[in-house]
Amino acid sequence: MTISPYGSWKSPITSDLIVAEAISLIDVFPDRDEVYWIEGRPQEAGRCVLVKRLSDGTTIDVTPAQYSTRSRVHEYGGGAVTVKDGVVYFSNDKDQKLYRQDPGEPPRPIGQAPRCRYADGVIDERRGRMIAVREDHGAADGTVINTIVAVAIDGSAADRILVSGKDFYSNPRISPDGKRLAWLTWNHPSMPWTGTELWMANLTDSGDIDSPARIAGSASESIFQPEWSPSGTLYFISDRSGWWNLYRLNAGSVEAVMPKQAEFARAQWFLGMTTYGFASDSRLVVSYIEGGRTRLAILDADTGHVEPIDLPYTEILSVRVNADCVLVRAGAPDRPLSVVRIGMDSHTVEVLRRSTDVAEDPAIRACISLPAQIEFPSGDRSAYGFYYAPHNPEFTADANELPPLIVKSHGGPTAAASSTLNLGIQYWTSRGYAVIDVDYGGSTGYGREYRNRLYQSWGQVDVEDCTNAARFLCRTGRADVARTAITGGSAGGYTTLCALTFGDFFKIGASYYGVGDLEALARDTHKFESRYLDWLVGKYPEEKDKYKARSPINFTDRLSVPVIFFQGSEDRVVPPNQAEMMVKALREKGLPFGYFLFHSEQLGFRQAPNIKRCLDAELYFYEILLVHGGLQF
Repeated sequence: MTISPYGSWKSPITSDLIVAEAISLIDVFPDRDEVYWIEGRPQEAGRCVLVKRLSDGTTIDVTPAQYSTRSRVHEYGGGAVTVKDGVVYFSNDKDQKLYRQDPGEPPRPIGQAPRCRYADGVIDERRGRMIAVREDHGAADGTVINTIVAVAIDGSAADRILVSGKDFYSNPRISPDGKRLAWLTWNHPSMPWTGTELWMANLTDSGDIDSPARIAGSASESIFQPEWSPSGTLYFISDRSGWWNLYRLNAGSVEAVMPKQAEFARAQWFLGMTTYGFASDSRLVVSYIEGGRTRLAILDADTGHVEPIDLPYTEILSVRVNADCVLVRAGAPDRPLSVVRIGMDSHTVEVLRRSTDVAEDPAIRACISLPAQIEFPSGDRSAYGFYYAPHNPEFTADANELPPLIVKSHGGPTAAASSTLNLGIQYWTSRGYAVIDVDYGGSTGYGREYRNRLYQSWGQVDVEDCTNAARFLCRTGRADVARTAITGGSAGGYTTLCALTFGDFFKIGASYYGVGDLEALARDTHKFESRYLDWLVGKYPEEKDKYKARSPINFTDRLSVPVIFFQGSEDRVVPPNQAEMMVKALREKGLPFGYFLFHSEQLGFRQAPNIKRCLDAELYFYEILLVHGGLQF
């Protein structure tokens, strides 16, 4: 074993290796005895490809090369594909049209409305149509209109609006007998995780909506994933108890099905999210987050009996169920996100597709740093995070040296750190860096009260928790207080810039498409998030002073450490001008900085060369200015 300073270790986990091998796994769903999933491929400029696994175990690409299965409803998309009896319906990224693809045939458009986006569809077999969320961008004044529509699946008729008048819709779901429709809706300034309503209506023989009624939800209650049981009982998840738990509508009354201090839902940034499903009328497979880990169980909804499914995974997403198996996307600290099939009775696990096979290499596997979930004091409360110690079997550091620390601030900000193997983290730990992925106040997975800690406090609570995570690790001898960095993307980039501008603890930082100007964000961002800041900061422009006071761009005179910026040219959530204003200020002050603008990228980079360049540039930036004493400028 070689003795070498932290941050200088040679690692087999290279940027080339990461981008050459990795894909993203976006969704999974069964159809008859076949399985489909969506792969995001950085090697194909981020194209999202629908893949089918045949009953003999072979796989084929379903979508032709000129198509990409991605919706941009709410900008973040999700729910881009519906499969029924071998027929595929999908939203195409380039034109956002809704297409139908029959087996052996090329895709053909079926949505008739121009400049519209479609997502979260379900097939109404009785009436030969799809019911889906539609987002209309055709208004001359730029107004975006969201509705629930019916689309003829043969493309023979114009879209038919079924439900309208609210700001947002999601989860249209048809009862098994085709006679009822359930859906979620919410209005500004609510977000799906702050306040939604569950509605139900009858469907007439002609397909019209009749007698709509609100079943649950309000501006202070979040509803998630309404779903019909095979016999037609409506189930859903609500956080009315302070935790997202499972409920059902029984004889006109709402009853709890599995009360627990655990989270059965996640923040609905994307459409089509699922955390439970039905094996039979009263037998459900449910997933829930407890103690920072996702657990899977079989629930008898009538007796309340719960049968845990013991799995080697700590994070489980996209739960899809049929009579004999469960399909999920799952990962763990030593296992990449994968499409996994689990036997309903046997609980056997079959990996159908990994997001990367890199970790199967013994040399790579030996370098994996397993995280420890830590709880640390922050103000008068606790916060949480996943701590990754430096690890590489070929290297060690001098016993008197402490490692440099990278604090990761996740996006959202209403989201959570992931416990799944992230080669982007291992890239650092295998080189001798310590990493802490912080679940600051406002993160999901810890109940509504924890989420509400960020209410009107964005740029404060998140910064305090990230800083206190670093202080805690330095105080307990796990990191070098003189070599601390903070990094994050989007909302995490804002936290990064706030920590560097308004605080003096961190010595360097990296902002990935981070917010620098809250006022610009309030004015420029898209419909879905245009009132999110009401909750995070305050009403605009009524509370304009808050926005000014929490915008790093207004206080660049306080910024005294190097920052590197990574930005997409087509980012509508955080436009490039925000990064460029911060870069201009750093240049004028003579501070070291880096700025990388990637063309044809949006929020979150999808193209392999750009992902590689970011990793290498951030590493070089830290090596020169943090690890090797270059901060003496």
